[in-house]
Amino acid sequence: MKTTRTILFASLSLIIHTAAAQTGATGDRFSPCMAGLRSDAAAKGVPTAAFDRLTKGLSPDMSVLEFLDYQPEFRTPIWDYLAGLVDDERVADALVLRQQWAAPLAAAAERYRVDADTVIAVWGVESNFGRNFGKRPLLTSLATLSCYGRRQPFFRGEFISTLKILDAGDIAPERLVGSWAGAFGHTQFMPSTFLRLAVDGDGDGKRDLIDSVPDALASTANFLNRAGWRAGEPWGYE
Repeated sequence: MKTTRTILFASLSLIIHTAAAQTGATGDRFSPCMAGLRSDAAAKGVPTAAFDRLTKGLSPDMSVLEFLDYQPEFRTPIWDYLAGLVDDERVADALVLRQQWAAPLAAAAERYRVDADTVIAVWGVESNFGRNFGKRPLLTSLATLSCYGRRQPFFRGEFISTLKILDAGDIAPERLVGSWAGAFGHTQFMPSTFLRLAVDGDGDGKRDLIDSVPDALASTANFLNRAGWRAGEPWGYE
């Protein structure tokens, strides 16, 4: 019994020591990385006071790293993937919401030349009509991805874009949650895409893709228009 307890104690001590070492290494790496991000953000127009305020108490979330090499749309057979996204319930929801949001859809279609059905379809696929925004705080996820794993330069840009969104006041920090990679809102814009293409669809002076459906619909139509969408042309067959 004494030998067993000794082995268990030694094993537990080793686990604790290893975890502590990993935590220390993570913290040691994160702090200088954030200092570098602070300089980069300042060079790109983010006031240092805003950076300090928005990142106060920020710590990495290492769980996001496991998603870097796993996305279902890249691993699931295409017809299985589509079957999970396009079912009778989602189609029925789309018809109801198309009627409910007819006015902003019509306004977006007139301004950006993208039909309502296409915009509704994007909304349904990207967030199931606002039901699935994602729950990860964007600053935490993007700060982590900026400092660890592959594609750090890409995520550093998205992190800085997120700071700009929050500093502008379009979206409250506590509302800015989304996917592990930083996509957010009704149609899952990346922060850099938001800065370039999000528009104010409801006339309140803000671009809010989380709490304003008209903003999200208009921004989606603008995104497609700027990507070269041509109304009336077929784009896919089953």
